[in-house]
Amino acid sequence: LLAAYDGDVLMPRPCPASWTPQARLLGRPAYQVPAPADAGGVPDPFALLETVRRIRAEGGRPRVLLLSVADDPTAAVAPPELVREACEAAVAEGLHIISDETWRDTLHRPHETVLLSPAEMWPDEVVVLSDLAGALLPAAWPMAAARYPATDAGTALRARTLDILTALGAMVAGPVAAAAAHALDEPDAVTARTLATAALHGRLAAAAYHAVLASGALAFVPLAGRHLYADLGPLRGPLSRLGVTDSMELENHLSRRLEVPVPGGHRFGDALGALRVRLPTGPLLGATPEQRLKSLTSAAPLELPHVVRALGRFGAVLDELR
Repeated sequence: LLAAYDGDVLMPRPCPASWTPQARLLGRPAYQVPAPADAGGVPDPFALLETVRRIRAEGGRPRVLLLSVADDPTAAVAPPELVREACEAAVAEGLHIISDETWRDTLHRPHETVLLSPAEMWPDEVVVLSDLAGALLPAAWPMAAARYPATDAGTALRARTLDILTALGAMVAGPVAAAAAHALDEPDAVTARTLATAALHGRLAAAAYHAVLASGALAFVPLAGRHLYADLGPLRGPLSRLGVTDSMELENHLSRRLEVPVPGGHRFGDALGALRVRLPTGPLLGATPEQRLKSLTSAAPLELPHVVRALGRFGAVLDELR
């Protein structure tokens, strides 16, 4: 999709780990614009305007804005007013918008969280992208969907994207395509399972969030997805005595102690010196398929012995950092 556009790419900071490398593989300049301190996935509108003007002054051609209203990595859901202001600024500057909505079906409390898609405001300017492995398909099944504007320009963009996919030999396997089509029809069983899974991850994320705060660190309030984004800057002194002085060392330390991958904030565009990490909630469900299924079907999943142990270990590892 990025290859089908021509020009420089802008995105929020922090952002999904794959975005910047994808732009660089295409030889496209990529610029990160800070997101507001209390929201992730959408750039600050004023910083966006300033960045666009600076790029043009330096001879660049800003063309595309990538954003995610239900964000990876921060697990935040951008407020509708921020989405509106950022998209207004982007459209006014002639930018096309790609809205990555992979995690929109993983809202922890869907009846309490307002998620506004840019495509609802500017349907002729926005392509909506969704990796179905976010909420509907197993992670090992590669399948994504893009929804284009119902305009001549949208039709041409879709055709260019299909040409590029064909040249790359990027085909969807038949069994995966059939499963995806079934899931996208939203039968009751799939919808119920999706809602239950999102609610369960919400409860786990809330417990993990409180453990992070109890350790003296900070974190975004998790509203979607299967992780939370923590800032361990307040623990810099004790961490330095453990030999942890940047996010790469923090990633290595926590991945070793928690025995799961814990990517540092530098992978999402944050400064290496910022002690930030993305903490997954999936491992808290259990270590085996049987434990994970039991967690999903239990009326009181946080009281299951394997979940209690996992949360206890999570809290203990964070307490060590003090």
